[in-house]
Amino acid sequence: MSGEHARPTNALFRSVAGPGAAPHGARHGRRAGFARRLRGRLRAYRDIAFLSTHIPGDGAEAGPGEECLLLVHGRKVVGQIHYRICAACAEGVVTGLDLDGHLHSTGIGTRALSHLRSRYPGTTWRSTLTLRTTRDLFRRMRIPAASADVVCAHARAGRDALQPTS
Repeated sequence: MSGEHARPTNALFRSVAGPGAAPHGARHGRRAGFARRLRGRLRAYRDIAFLSTHIPGDGAEAGPGEECLLLVHGRKVVGQIHYRICAACAEGVVTGLDLDGHLHSTGIGTRALSHLRSRYPGTTWRSTLTLRTTRDLFRRMRIPAASADVVCAHARAGRDALQPTS
């Protein structure tokens, strides 16, 4: 039996789902957000590869030790972390973080920063980023903030050597 036999015959009281509405008995509708986030996290952890590149050039944005960690899904770059590393000082500075919107709150930012920490053991990390989302991520990862113009002595000496004298 369908259960409609005890209900009024008037269409106003009939439990008919309209277009786009969930059928009655959709008990799991409230879990759609949780399941979507869980699937996104699993996909991010399983399918995204990390590739490190050195940024060539001698401009203001690229100096000695300037590198980029690419987050690649298939053949598409879905995120980047720009950082400077000085092996002599054992210091690393994260200068840029960019993730696609669908990767927010999947934990991939935490995983990428953990990858950097494991790749450069014994390195002290700082960040020059001040946006709210990145600031919260770095606070969770216990990476202190640094001024954008602070550069270690080795990088400063390398940058001064590259600039022409007048």
